[in-house]
Amino acid sequence: MNFNALFSDFGGYTITGLTVGAIYALVALGYTLVYGVLRLINFAHSEVFIAGAFAAIWGWAALGLGRDSVVTGFGSILLYLLVGALIAAAASAATATVVERVAYRPLRKRNAPPLAFLITAIGASIAIAEAFGIYTRRLPVGAPTIVRPDLVLFEAFGTEVTLVQVLVIVSALAMMVALDLFINRSRIGRGIRAVAQDQNTAALMGINKDRIILVVFIIGGVMAGVAGMLYDIRIGTLTYSVGFLLGLKAFTAAVLGGIGNLRGALVGGLLLGLVENYASAVFGANWKDLVAFVVLVVLLMFRPTGLLGESLGRARA
Repeated sequence: MNFNALFSDFGGYTITGLTVGAIYALVALGYTLVYGVLRLINFAHSEVFIAGAFAAIWGWAALGLGRDSVVTGFGSILLYLLVGALIAAAASAATATVVERVAYRPLRKRNAPPLAFLITAIGASIAIAEAFGIYTRRLPVGAPTIVRPDLVLFEAFGTEVTLVQVLVIVSALAMMVALDLFINRSRIGRGIRAVAQDQNTAALMGINKDRIILVVFIIGGVMAGVAGMLYDIRIGTLTYSVGFLLGLKAFTAAVLGGIGNLRGALVGGLLLGLVENYASAVFGANWKDLVAFVVLVVLLMFRPTGLLGESLGRARA
């Protein structure tokens, strides 16, 4: 164990952990929304994330940006970020819609047991991932440099904070705040909470359950798509299989915070990002994933409902 490595660059490990955790949190929102409404785990959500990440890269390519392209100028950077986010969000929302319509809705109509949903989700996840693998020939796809990773915005506590890090964290926080307000203040949000609390009673009150469930999948897809675009600008390369581990960690973040709890997804994602980044400093990079999941097991031993633990249906306006 090397605590000196952690303490010597504590600020650097913290900001990097928050950056990674913000991406986890955005993806975790999809898991927690679907679970909050259907009490099911959508394991195909990791591939919804991948669809958005690939769509952003291909969208930039259609605009003439290759993997070696470097965007300069504030206006151009902002334009390409907005275009990438819109394309990624649309692609992920479309993928989530197809998954809900093709994989889940027929099972709901037939009152299938939870195990059938689980197997279907895993099958859909593998099918989508393999489709991307075949299309890309299982080779990594490079993203253009929309925001230069060495562009330092400011320095805090002896640590240089880059524009990419600030962009990822601020974007994720802004989207999560907007989603929380939407769920708690809008008419559709009240419908989502009503269906999450009691589907049958909500239907008797005139709420279209199928429409609400579709909206939940679309919202989760939008969040995952933006997370995919942020992943592109931070990492720079993308492979068809990267969604598996990232999706598993995002699901872990949702459980850590309290699955079914939107604010819990934020807390869990940021906490997981910090824990695994601190672990890589103390134990080495090879121990990062192990420590992250050990922390999950230990936390759930003492708090099975997660850190916050409030269900979506009980969220207050």
